[in-house]
Amino acid sequence: MFPFQQRPHARALIPPLVAALLMTTGHATAADDNDDLRARIAALEQRLGVASGEAVEGGDLDQRLRIIERKLELQDEAAAAKAATASTLALDAGKGLSVKAPGGLEVKLRGLVQADLRHFADGSTQNDGFLFRRIRPTLEGTWGPLVGFRLTPEFAGDSATIVDAYVDLKFDPRATVRVGKVKGPVGLERLQSGGATAFVERGFPTELAPNRDLGAQLQGDVFGGVLNYTAGVYNGTVDGRDAVTSNPDGEFEYAGRLFWEPFKNSDGNLGTLGIGVAASVGDTFGAGNNFLPRYRTPGQEQFFGYGSNIAANGERLRKTVQGYYYRGPLGVLGEWITSSQEVRVVSGTGAGTRAKLQNEAWQVVAGWVLTGEDSSFRGVVKPSSPFTLGKAGWGALEIVGRYGRIDIDDAAFPLFANVAASANGARSWGVGLNWYLTQNLKLATSYTQADFDGGAAADADRADEKTLFTRAQLSF
Repeated sequence: MFPFQQRPHARALIPPLVAALLMTTGHATAADDNDDLRARIAALEQRLGVASGEAVEGGDLDQRLRIIERKLELQDEAAAAKAATASTLALDAGKGLSVKAPGGLEVKLRGLVQADLRHFADGSTQNDGFLFRRIRPTLEGTWGPLVGFRLTPEFAGDSATIVDAYVDLKFDPRATVRVGKVKGPVGLERLQSGGATAFVERGFPTELAPNRDLGAQLQGDVFGGVLNYTAGVYNGTVDGRDAVTSNPDGEFEYAGRLFWEPFKNSDGNLGTLGIGVAASVGDTFGAGNNFLPRYRTPGQEQFFGYGSNIAANGERLRKTVQGYYYRGPLGVLGEWITSSQEVRVVSGTGAGTRAKLQNEAWQVVAGWVLTGEDSSFRGVVKPSSPFTLGKAGWGALEIVGRYGRIDIDDAAFPLFANVAASANGARSWGVGLNWYLTQNLKLATSYTQADFDGGAAADADRADEKTLFTRAQLSF
């Protein structure tokens, strides 16, 4: 018996086959013709899944053909109706585990696990050791054509937290409303997935951009997807950190982003170019880590912080210019960002003094895929020859380099920050090697070095930071 999906094709062949049979029997007797045709049609019936005994005996050839065709049509209709009401379970290496049900319901289970080994050169305040950087299962999907959702907990660290938790109302590709805990639409490298960054840890501009925040935003693609926009209102959070679970001062922050990809609908020969601008603004009032930032190096060591007697006292404004270019194995990403904050001395020397301090950071990251695969904002999506034991495949290899700088407003010293404990600037460079064994398994190694302006007693410079980070990553 032919497989079910081949039956429509087989039905189409019946009339020509019968015509051929009639032509080849032109010299036989009428009785012989009928017997021969009856036997051959019975064979066709058997091949098409119709029992010969069910056929109408004595009927003319056209009638029997119509019976066969109608039976097959009924079988097709029954199978289509069954498929329309059935749920399907699928497991895909790139898309994870998914369940689809009638009515546009789809739920996907994805995951990201990162295990690091970190080495710090002498003079660092950090200890060498192993750690889980991220353990993030993700439940996402759609509930009909209108509703989408995503829920991502974080199990790395000393306690479980919620990283992403939002609902999308997808009115149109040009207009989607997202409500919940989301990544703020400001920093480019911040918007890049933690599993796709070129280096083990992000660079200086990400320290000035907000991380995840609670709020609502309108987003979409216009002009055929060439221009992407986001505009939203949020509780507000300090530079480089997630928002706390509630709004600490009752003030809101407003953010917007425009990102232009002029070659998006071209044939791909020009590569992928993206250029964007973004900003956020809002008032914040209060002292402590929920209101004022602490800046870290790429090695995750704090090198700047405001004094304990300093409070945020008004407008916080961020502005950024960002972009990337990918073509074949080449990838380049860059961004520049400033973050200004109105502050006030609440006690001690200079009590009541106010200032608006502006900090600035920038970086350029470049990479080349040695094995020839395409580079992208999502990394090497799939190696051409995945690593396989006992076979020739070795996966994809990518070399990366980065240079970045951060400058703290000179007016922060000595009243708002301690010159002996906080540097007023830092530069960092790094090189790395990423090995994509398969589309799910990645091994990364990054060496970074940072040097500082100030940050030590007696107006001396803080000791250089030298780190070697390695990471094993599983994603699906």
